[in-house]
Amino acid sequence: MRTFFRTPFSKRVALTASAAAMFAALAAPIPAAAQQKFVSIGTGGVTGVYYAAGGAICRLVNKDRAQHGVRCSVESTGGSVFNINTIKAGELDLGVVQSDVGYNAYNGAGQFKDTGEYKKLRSVFSIHPEPFTVVARKESNIKSFDDFKGKRFNVGNPGSGTRASMEQFLKTKGVDLSYFSLASELRPDEHGPALCDGKIDGFLYGVGHPSANIQDPTTTCGAKLVSLTGPVVDKLVSEFPYYAKVAIPAGLYPNNAQETNTYGVLATFVTSADVPEQTVYLVVKAVFENFEDFKKLHPALGHLDAKDMVKNGLSAPLHPGAEKYYKEKGLL
Repeated sequence: MRTFFRTPFSKRVALTASAAAMFAALAAPIPAAAQQKFVSIGTGGVTGVYYAAGGAICRLVNKDRAQHGVRCSVESTGGSVFNINTIKAGELDLGVVQSDVGYNAYNGAGQFKDTGEYKKLRSVFSIHPEPFTVVARKESNIKSFDDFKGKRFNVGNPGSGTRASMEQFLKTKGVDLSYFSLASELRPDEHGPALCDGKIDGFLYGVGHPSANIQDPTTTCGAKLVSLTGPVVDKLVSEFPYYAKVAIPAGLYPNNAQETNTYGVLATFVTSADVPEQTVYLVVKAVFENFEDFKKLHPALGHLDAKDMVKNGLSAPLHPGAEKYYKEKGLL
């Protein structure tokens, strides 16, 4: 014979009331600071400055996560073009892009000609200059870019700003990828080892300096930096406002005692008009309220000037969240 134990009615009422109170507490609004929000930043290859800069920003945002409830994560991606397309798709909140790629995306030019204008693109701030850096295998005896004709050259992975700039350079020069005997599409973390292993004769990479990506092949196999100058560069710099001639200092890398002349762009942080104002405001605030710490997080960031960051190289309108902070601090 089974015995059933019954809870007295008075206790059942008390238990029901307790359960109701518990569910009511669970359903009650959580304080804003306790609500976890996520912000994702698209960068580039793990050996480049984009990834380091994105990581630095996330570190500063996450430092005060208990107060504002925003958790920042950094993603290694294919680079500038990939970041813009992924922001447009709503899969990233912010990303680092070359200023020329941002300009083309906003205006539906260049590599975005077929997809059209992306008028929801918004600027956040610019960071370091990015010289287009040509590196050659020591044994190839390359003296200028013209010497790469018929050689094996890494033109950059599809979706990267480097690849887009390489194609624009070649088009202005009046040639295409058939200029090289091999136009490889290696990622930034692959082109240095490929150079030292003798699989390619050179590569181009748009990157801030000093860069571990350039340090490795110049140290490991004596790779040489090659100047990128001449009529093609003169034409590009005069025609497009986001380009400027720059020089990589002499002796910055092992086995490269000479100054290397080239041209380049600025790295910029961008987002979408669809990203909430408060989210972008918090990210910007984290950087500029900890500005000296931010500059110390990578050598390429060491010479940043806050006044320049809010105007130089910005190829799209400022996001309202960024604009709000800059006006509060008198930077605009």
